[in-house]
Amino acid sequence: MADYPAELVRERTLFDGSPVTIRPIRAEDKPLEQEFVQHLSADSRYKRFMSTLKELPPGKLKYLTEIDYVRHLALVAIIQRDGQDVEIGVARYIAGPSGDECEFAIAIDDEWQGSGVAGILMLELIDAARARGMQKMEAFILAANNNMIKFAHQLGFALHRDPDDPGMFHAVRSL
Repeated sequence: MADYPAELVRERTLFDGSPVTIRPIRAEDKPLEQEFVQHLSADSRYKRFMSTLKELPPGKLKYLTEIDYVRHLALVAIIQRDGQDVEIGVARYIAGPSGDECEFAIAIDDEWQGSGVAGILMLELIDAARARGMQKMEAFILAANNNMIKFAHQLGFALHRDPDDPGMFHAVRSL
């Protein structure tokens, strides 16, 4: 496993002026990640995980937080609330078998959708993927997830209906 990439820690400002820290996830963030997923609306959880889970099972939680920072990178958006870290978003990529393409996923707490945090996370994730040798990024998006389809288009992803599953869009972007 690579060392923690402290160079990816960033302080940013959301549209409303709120400060947010963008940083790679750590293994000790398991409680933060679990709370984040539990706090998502059922609709947001379904759009992210394409299932009706209410919380992450232990194996999935470990998989999402114990990462190598090269082939699997997750960036979390953290705010301070009453002196405590609160995760309001996460964007991640996982490299494919060739090691030069990756699939991304993103989830934003319902309260923070439209705040600018998704754009900040994705631009940082794209830069980090490029710096780690990724040449292509893709995602599979539910056709009913209009906001994500629009967002991916704004980020320069080409979108096509999945020929094998008309309920899905395939988003692809060269890095």
